[in-house]
Amino acid sequence: MTTKSETVGEIIARHHGREGPLLPILHDVQAALGCVDAESEEMIAHGLNLSRADVHGVVSFYHDFKSAPDARPVVQVCRAEACKARGVEAIIDAATTAAGERVKVETVYCLGLCSAGPAARTGDDLHVRLDAAALTQLVENA
Repeated sequence: MTTKSETVGEIIARHHGREGPLLPILHDVQAALGCVDAESEEMIAHGLNLSRADVHGVVSFYHDFKSAPDARPVVQVCRAEACKARGVEAIIDAATTAAGERVKVETVYCLGLCSAGPAARTGDDLHVRLDAAALTQLVENA
C-alpha cells in the first residue's frame, strides 16, 4: 500500500521540470487523495521550494481544492449569468432538497455550456437543458 507521502512525492516527481507545476500537482493530489490537506501542502511546498503560505494561498483561492476528503457524490450546478437567465435559480431548491446530506450540490460558475443551460456536471459527465425534474433525477442518481 502506498503512503500519502509516497503518493505526493510521486506526483511532485512526475511534474519535476515542468513550467508552472503547482496547479497540476494540486489537481493530481486532489484526485489521488480526495483533498489537499495541510500535510500535503507542506510536502508540495518543500518539493517546489515554496513557502507553505504560497501553496496554501493557491489551495484556499480555488474552490476545487478541499482540505478534507468528502466521500459524498458531487453534482456541480452552474449558476453563472447565462444559466441564471435560463432558469437555474428556479430549479436549484428542488435539487438541494433531493440531495439532503447524501449528495453534495455544489455551485460552479460556468461549465462552458452557456447556450444549452441550465447545466450541471457529475464526474466527467455534463448535463444540459435541465429542468427541475431532470436536475432532481440527476441528484437522486448520483
